[in-house]
Amino acid sequence: MDDFPQEEALKPDDRDFVTALASGLEVIMAFDDSHPRMTLSEVAARTSMNRAKARRFLLTLHALGYVRKQQRYFELAPRVLQLGYSYLSSNNYRSAIQQYLEEITLKCGESSSLGVLDGDDVIYVARSAAHHRLMAITLSVGTRLPAAHTSMGRVLLAQLPETSLDDYVGRISLQRYTDKTITDVSSLKTCINQVRQQGYAISDQELDSGLRSLAVPAFDANGKLLGAINISTNAARVDMDTLLKEYLPLLQETARLIRTTISA
Repeated sequence: MDDFPQEEALKPDDRDFVTALASGLEVIMAFDDSHPRMTLSEVAARTSMNRAKARRFLLTLHALGYVRKQQRYFELAPRVLQLGYSYLSSNNYRSAIQQYLEEITLKCGESSSLGVLDGDDVIYVARSAAHHRLMAITLSVGTRLPAAHTSMGRVLLAQLPETSLDDYVGRISLQRYTDKTITDVSSLKTCINQVRQQGYAISDQELDSGLRSLAVPAFDANGKLLGAINISTNAARVDMDTLLKEYLPLLQETARLIRTTISA
């Protein structure tokens, strides 16, 4: 027996109709291109709810992670994408990931990026920058860095087939940037194999003194590799313990959300 016959739809006065759920979804739908950020009064007006009712729904959605609150303004959080899996397409997944990166920066106060492998480099394709500067050069969308010495690069190299990885390490010339830079090909291959096993990569001041970064791979719902997402920080401000115990779970949860909401 079909519990949900297609020809029948609940009406608001049906005993099975959940009014609170409908109202919560109405609050979410009130946000659009013209109204990305609203006050409580504006949400109440757009949903024809009284302020007290709108406030309860907004605070509940905020507690669940679907809404962000900044002073007197409310806006949708990236978690809302879980409610609309089919909304995303191959043409806009990077803009969706941009929201996730901004959420990371909001939570930990550090820069976060999405990078893809391009030749022997990792190229930044999306970035949420924190207010503090990490390197002598300015990191932005389009910046290229040597994959061998970055956390995102190593995560992406770890996804290569073994023969492709062998070709890579066989042709590259490893440059020394700091006294912590890995310059031995065999050591680099060992490092990348470790990344394969543990599922994340750390680059600790190998490219620039004081720069410490952590990265994990990001896949879409079909298992396609979208790139690597990272958190980069200053080694004097964030120790390795914090990186692994606080930032790694944050990155892993973001990667999980990306996999459940994006189909590229």
